[in-house]
Amino acid sequence: MTPLGIYVHLPFCAVKCPYCDFYSGPFRKGAAEAYAEAVCQEMRLYAGKGLRADTLYFGGGTPSLLEPALLGKILRTARACLGLLPSAEISMEANPNTVTPARLKGYLQEGINRVSFGVQSGNTQELAALGRKHTVVQAEQAVRWAKGAGFSRLSIDLMLGIPEQNKASLEDSLALAERLPLDHLSVYLLKVEESTPLAGSPLLERCAGEDELAEMYLYMAGRLEGLGYFQYEISNFARPGQESRHNLKYWEAASYLGFGAAAHSFWEGKRFANPPDLAAYTAHPGEGRLMLEEQVCAAEEYLLLGLRLTRGISFSRLAELGGDPELLRRRAARFCDAGLAEEQDGGLRLTRRGFLVSNSILSELLYSQIT
Repeated sequence: MTPLGIYVHLPFCAVKCPYCDFYSGPFRKGAAEAYAEAVCQEMRLYAGKGLRADTLYFGGGTPSLLEPALLGKILRTARACLGLLPSAEISMEANPNTVTPARLKGYLQEGINRVSFGVQSGNTQELAALGRKHTVVQAEQAVRWAKGAGFSRLSIDLMLGIPEQNKASLEDSLALAERLPLDHLSVYLLKVEESTPLAGSPLLERCAGEDELAEMYLYMAGRLEGLGYFQYEISNFARPGQESRHNLKYWEAASYLGFGAAAHSFWEGKRFANPPDLAAYTAHPGEGRLMLEEQVCAAEEYLLLGLRLTRGISFSRLAELGGDPELLRRRAARFCDAGLAEEQDGGLRLTRRGFLVSNSILSELLYSQIT
């Protein structure tokens, strides 16, 4: 059995960012302790099934609000009940203003070996527009503290499309990345959901237009490439061999189990999720799961997720999964002619410019497999 991935959602934040629609609530120490025990209880439901896992990802929320001992408790349960391997990649998200050198050493001692900091920007004005509570100095300090604590795998998140951002201010973020001891970066386009406070804000009128945003994306990707980070997915860049093994599971349609309120899973060909209700989850972990897809179409899944990767998809693998490579090639021809996609090594991949309009391309190419 191929090792699965484990995702643990920790829905606690000191302050909710105005652009964020991930499920989270206020941090309280007692609630976090009860929640960690509930996560362990849900994991115990899988004990004795002969599972093996080679990645675990603590996401949120803000996992770095929880004490190292609580995350260590969850990790010990994952090893006992889910077969989490000694060689596993164990990642956690962290906010720069929630860590200290001692706290980071504690996480390392508990078995966490990769940290991803939510930096978002290296520009003070942009951080204010996003409602972030850390400073650029704190972000740099946090990464250096983590390196000093002994973490060899460090990543940061950055954003494009922030209010007030332009090519010149983006350079502040890239300069920060250049001087930090990183092996990975994730660069996401700001997406404002209707349910968030930022929706409808006059700040959005000061966001870059589509053409300027496209120019910034291409500039950013080229600059990171020049710094030694190769692009391996639409939003992700890494030094050679330092890709996020956990996130690759999502894009390769590998199995993963999610634990915690609002956590999603893809297991045994089904997609399901826990309800986004902290109190209900803590009281009855693992109950009331929502079935999202009873039977996933493997060919569609491979196409939809695989074309997010710079290596793209293989025509032979698509055929093995029941897809139609020839129909796909015909549908993709006009995108190839436009320089948005290309056939390569017996398969299809999107170009960097193709990534800019990937949603519309993927929609049409996916249609080629269901007609």
